[in-house]
Formats: sequence, C-alpha cells, structure tokens
Amino acid sequence: MIIVKSVADLRRVRAELPGPLGLVPTMGFLHEGHLSLVRRARADCASVAVSIFVNPTQFGPGEDLERYPRALERDLNLLRPIGVDLVWTPPPEEVYPSGYQTFVTVEQVSRPLEGKARPIHFRGVATVVAKLLNLFEPHRAYFGQKDAQQTVVVRRMARDLDFPLEVVVCPTVREADGLAMSSRNAYLTPGERPVASVLYRALGAAKEALDRGEHDADILRSVMSRTLADEPVASEEYVSIAHPATLDELETVEGEALFSLAVRLGRTRLIDNFLLHEDEWSTGIIAEGSRA
Repeated sequence: MIIVKSVADLRRVRAELPGPLGLVPTMGFLHEGHLSLVRRARADCASVAVSIFVNPTQFGPGEDLERYPRALERDLNLLRPIGVDLVWTPPPEEVYPSGYQTFVTVEQVSRPLEGKARPIHFRGVATVVAKLLNLFEPHRAYFGQKDAQQTVVVRRMARDLDFPLEVVVCPTVREADGLAMSSRNAYLTPGERPVASVLYRALGAAKEALDRGEHDADILRSVMSRTLADEPVASEEYVSIAHPATLDELETVEGEALFSLAVRLGRTRLIDNFLLHEDEWSTGIIAEGSRA
C-alpha cells in the first residue's frame, strides 16, 4: 500500500496502477461502512485507491470541522489488510492552494434537505469530488447509501460534466440496533447512543404503515415525526419522502421513493434514509459482529 500526500506523487503512482481503478473517497475515521466500500471496489477492480481528507469547504460556520474525528494511523492500519493499492492523505493546502477560487455547484438537487440546513455543504462536496475524479481518473467511484443526497449530487455532477466513470452506491452498513454507521456517531454520549436508533425506528414505522396500505406521503411523514417525538432528547430537523433522483417531495408513494430524516441528539446531528425501489425496501446491512 503506497501512501502519498502531494498531487505530484499521486499522479506519479496513479499512472503505474493497472485498470480498472476503483476510488473510495473518505474523510477518515474509518468504520465498517467505509471498509465495505473498499471491499466492493477490490472485488470489482484491478486497483483500489482511497482518499482520506477532511474537506474544509463542505463545513459551514459553526459546524464541526475542528472537532471532526481524525485517526490517520488507525485508518491506514484498517486499510492495509484489505487490498488497497494507493492512499492519498493531503494537507488542506495541497487541495486548496493559496488563491484557490474555483467551485462546483450542482443546482437543484443540492437545495432541499441537507442543502437547507447546510447551504454551502454540497458546493464543497461537489468541488472536492470533482478534484478527486480529475486526479485519480477512476473507472468507478464508490459511495454509501447512508449519505443519500450526496450520491444524488455526485451522480448529477458526473453526468453533467461528462466524467467517464461509474458511480457505485453501496448499501448502508448498520449497527445491531439499526443505527447507520457514521464517523459522527463517536460524538454520541453513553446516554444518547441507545436513543440514536430512533432514526431507524422512525423509518421502519413509515415502512410498516406503507405495508398496511397507507400511500399518502404526508401521513407517512407524520408517522416518522411521531416516532421521533417519542424520544424527548431527539430533535427533528426534517423528515422527507422524495423522488430518489430529483429529491422533489412526493404527494403519494406509488413506486420509487427516498425516505430520509435528520435528527439532532444533543450536539450531534445524524441522518439516515431508506430507499424504496419498486417493491423492494432497501434497509442496508447489519455489520458482522456489530453490537449496540
């Protein structure tokens, strides 16, 4: 496994890797969700690359850039045994050198949901992913369904800007109680951690109502909200039932739909989603050996 920090070294090593190349972009503090993406890339591709970079441009004022968890040596030790060929760990000034002023904006699908709460977030995501795709020139890039709106934004950007690659979206990996794995779960206090499964329970309650024949999206959103309200320490930021490609809110659920929500527990903000595709309800997978 070759570890590099500079753009020049990245391009030099990348040129020697056989294709197809699979890229897994990350912000580090890796968990089983990230590792599942790496394993999928390893299964699909001749070479696998990972980026570890806490991207400052996707954090707004007052967000958690400075306290975002970092553990580079731990991350590298997790990647070594699973077949990664190249890891890029640049400092911020290597990605955004002095005088940097170019950003990528994906218009409509960046506006709702996370875009309302974090207005500059997806501009930063789209910009850094565009740079990664230019630098690594991967044949496939791997993202987790847990960050559903991010996958929509990245797919739209790749299509609109003619990046010649496949964007592969892999299932959410969950803890035993259903909590979606996230680096931000490390912020949860011992008292908050058991409550955090309420996101999964709220989504599940909406699915149960759908199975009973309820297709009115407003009623299904209310089911999610009521489930969240049962946990006094959980503060709802939004619940959504939207088209999975456009993110337009639906009036009725009669096919494809993205059920998503954002919840704050103390200082920690968590998101989760389920994807309904035709008659299939995609819940993600429980990590082997996980426990609540």
